[in-house]
Order: sequence, then structure tokens, then C-alpha cells
Amino acid sequence: MTYKWDFHSVWVFYDLFLEGLWITVLYTFGSIFFGVIIGFATCGARLSRFKVLKAVARVYQEIFRCTPLLVQLLWFYYAFPLLVGGSIDNRVAAMLTLSLYVGAFYAEIFRGGIVSIDRGQREAAAAIGMSPWQSMTRIILPQAIKRMLPSFINQSVIQFKNTSLVSVISVADLAYMAAVVNGQTYRPLESYTIMAGLYIVMLLPLTQAADWIERRLRASD
Repeated sequence: MTYKWDFHSVWVFYDLFLEGLWITVLYTFGSIFFGVIIGFATCGARLSRFKVLKAVARVYQEIFRCTPLLVQLLWFYYAFPLLVGGSIDNRVAAMLTLSLYVGAFYAEIFRGGIVSIDRGQREAAAAIGMSPWQSMTRIILPQAIKRMLPSFINQSVIQFKNTSLVSVISVADLAYMAAVVNGQTYRPLESYTIMAGLYIVMLLPLTQAADWIERRLRASD
């Protein structure tokens, strides 16, 4: 039996797909913004001379890098409220979890970029009277950012795809809306094909940009 495609009956719910896509974009860029802040703070703690800070930052990174994002979302939404004796909004739980998750990976990207710069450059900066902050902002970071950028973009692309998991705690992202449309039309093939197509349309330019930047950086070395 040949399957008869019927995208028209599904696409009449285009407003739900677009609303879900907007929510997905919002959570992606929101979590990237907070993740960068968390990542830099964690990176600074990992590179500091204070053993307690380094230990706390390392524990945080290992917890969030070594457990699945789905497990983290379920824990923060269902278990964390029991721990603190309150409740947490599903949207807050989603943004908090996504931010902490990507922040752990960003921290390692930032740390790796910084430590990859030859230590002699820091010593040379100190020899001419630069403070550690000046040498970091004027010499180390401009070089490190070039090395961080491809990995940062790739991790951000992964984060865009990771947002699809927030649907399990009923956040109305693109995946959630595709499920809603499927429930209305009983057309899972068309509903989820449209969802996949929208992800490709959004992510393909980003992956191509990451490849282009990486090629340019290699050519400039």
C-alpha cells in the first residue's frame, strides 16, 4: 500500500509550528547567553589559584557533562522542588537546565583555548609590566578566541538541537508543537517531517558558517 502524503492538512497549523520555532530559538539563544556567563565564570575558577574554587568548578562540570540532558531536565523539574520544598515553573526549569548544561561545555572550550596559548607570552607580558588582567585581555584572549570559535559554534549548534528535549516537561517548543499537530491531524509522518525540515533550515547555515570559519582560521595560521 502506497502512503499518501498530505502536508496540506498539517500545514494549516503553521502558526503552531512557527510559535514552537520561536520558543526553540528563544531558549537556544537565552541558554547560550547565560551559558557563556556561566562558562567564563567556571573557566576563571578552574584557572584560579584557589583550590576550593577549582574543585567546585570541576565537580559542576563533571556532573553536567557526565549526565544526559534529559535526566537533568527531569531532575530539575520533578526532583529539585522536593529538595527545596517548593515548586518550579517548567519554563524556568528548562532555561536553568539548558544554561547550566551548555555552560559546563563552554567552560572547557574557554579553558582549553586559554591554556593552549604559550605560557611564555604571559611571562613576556609580565616582564614589560603588564598586569595579569592586561595580559589576559590584550594578548591571551584575542589569540584564544580564534581557537575557541569553531568549537563554540559547534557546541551552540548542538545546543539548538538539545532544546527539543524541553518538550518532555511540556515547554511548547517546536518538538512539542509537532506532537500537538500530530494529535490534531493523526499525521505523524508529515508533522515530524515538517519539524525536521524547520530544524534543517535553521541549522544548516550555522553548520556551514562554522565550517567556513574553521577553514579561514586554519588558512590564517
